[in-house]
Parts: sequence; C-alpha cells; structure tokens
Amino acid sequence: MTTISQRLKEGTTVVMDGATGTELERHGVPMNSIAWSGLAVATDPDVVRRVHLDYIRAGAEIIITNTFATGRNMLRLADEENRTADLNRQAARLALQAREDAMAAKSDDRDGSWQAAPDIVWVAGSISPMSGGLGDATQSSLEQMRSDFEEQAGLLAESGVDFLILEMIRDIDYACTALEAALATGLPVWVGFSCDRAEDGGIKMAPSIHEEIPFAKGVAAVMAEGGSLAAVMHSHVDITGPALESVQSVWDGPTGVYPESGYFKKPNWQFVDIIPPNDFTDRAQAWVEMGACVVGGCCGIGTAHIRALSDRLSLTVA
Repeated sequence: MTTISQRLKEGTTVVMDGATGTELERHGVPMNSIAWSGLAVATDPDVVRRVHLDYIRAGAEIIITNTFATGRNMLRLADEENRTADLNRQAARLALQAREDAMAAKSDDRDGSWQAAPDIVWVAGSISPMSGGLGDATQSSLEQMRSDFEEQAGLLAESGVDFLILEMIRDIDYACTALEAALATGLPVWVGFSCDRAEDGGIKMAPSIHEEIPFAKGVAAVMAEGGSLAAVMHSHVDITGPALESVQSVWDGPTGVYPESGYFKKPNWQFVDIIPPNDFTDRAQAWVEMGACVVGGCCGIGTAHIRALSDRLSLTVA
C-alpha cells in the first residue's frame, strides 16, 4: 500500500476526516466528564466504527483513532487508568476494522453509495498532551507525561496504525516530549497545533498551559525536534487562515488544517453557529490555495462537511 508520506508527495490535497468525539455526541453517545469520548470505544464500539465508516464513505482518506482522551494522562483522573491498554488497542482495532469494511463495501458497491470513498485509507493514531481532564485542572510532571506518551505511542504503533498525530499542541515542553516518544516508534508523526488570538491581536498557542507562547515561536520550537507535517487544528475557522500563514513562516514542510466550529462546555460540545458545509468548503479551498496539503475538520465539523469538501476537491482536480 502507498504510504501516507508517498501520498503527500503526489501534490494533490489529502482529505482528512472530521471530528470523532462530536460525531459520537451527535449519535447520542454520552461523554465522560474527564475522558470525554475516550470510553466510547468500550461502551459504544459499533457507533465508533460507524462514525469512521461514515467519514470514509464521505471521502476521507485519513481517519483518526478515537484516542485523543485515552492516554494514561487522561484516564488516570477519570479512574480508568487500568483500562489504558485495552482502550487504546480497541480504538485502533475499530478504526482498522472500519477501513477493512469500507474497502470491502467499495469493491461491492452495487448502489453507488460508496462512490466517494477513496481507494486507500490511512489510519492515524491520536495522542494528546492534555492532562488533568479537558480542563487541565491538574498538571502531571514532565517525567510522568513522558512515560504516558511512550506507553500510548507504543500501544498505537503495535496495534497497526499507519502514522501518529499529536493533537491540541499548545505547549513546547509537553509537545517535544510527546514528539520524542512518538518518533521512537519509527512511524511518521504529524503535529496539530491549536491557537487563538492574543490580546495584542497576534496569534498564540492556546489554551495555554504554563505560559502564553506566540504561535510561530511554538511551532518553530516543536517542529525543530522532528515531525513530518505541521497542522493548524482545533482552532476556530476564522483564525485558521492566518495561523496557517504563521506556520508556513517558520516551517517549510507539508502543512494541514482541520478547524473547529462551535464551542466546548464541559463535558459536551455546543453545536452553536456551526459553519455550513458549503461555507466550510469555500474556506478550505482558500487554505488549499495557500498551500495546505491536508484538509479536514475537528470538533463540530461532521460528515456533511467532509462530503462537501471531498466533492469540491474532486471537481477542482477534474
């Protein structure tokens, strides 16, 4: 199978999936107050697999495992620490099974419902430096986080994911530690940075953990340690374009974008003022013209957005 690194070299835009956690919410899966959607792989595995399948059917070439909140750093405070290995392996298994099921359905597509599904799908293993639950009420030591990152990266790599993706990066120390752990697996590692407007109008890594860090400075510091692609993720659609420019000012490698729409009120995403799919694709087209080679969505961005994006990019290529 063509690797994701080889696919990036082709020069055409790669379509990533949208949010997994908020799609699970849309399907009625309850969210944990600390581990958010992480426990869904055990409580509602069929729904998790179906969400992955829906994104592939919509045209996603990359699906991301539902492991954003299944690192030991999250599960420890949710009193689910003893399930760390099982939850990560199960999440990877569900994504890989969805890919297998999708490819079988595409090869036997009698009614044309799988026409938009790509010929190849890659599975990315998500790792997040979030600590202390989604509100970061408690911060773990760097040494503890290193151990947690190494464990999760190893579990995902052993489970067969194609590459790893660090998500919601908003701190240099935790990010570099996570990156080191992920790179040690030998898999390609992408880094998704989150940002917001600073009081002076500039762009900062956000929400900040230890201190407010200018976005370009943070991206430069982390990507200097390695990584194959730098992305703007879990950031509002309005700031994504300027943030992408900031990334490209300090990083000359491949870039990607997968923004959010709506807002979070623990433990649920609030589906308020969600950008319509056609407006999302207009924005996405602009990001592609700026040089983004991977485009998808994060919280609030669902299968309708990815289908519209896939359709738009197919027309552009044609």
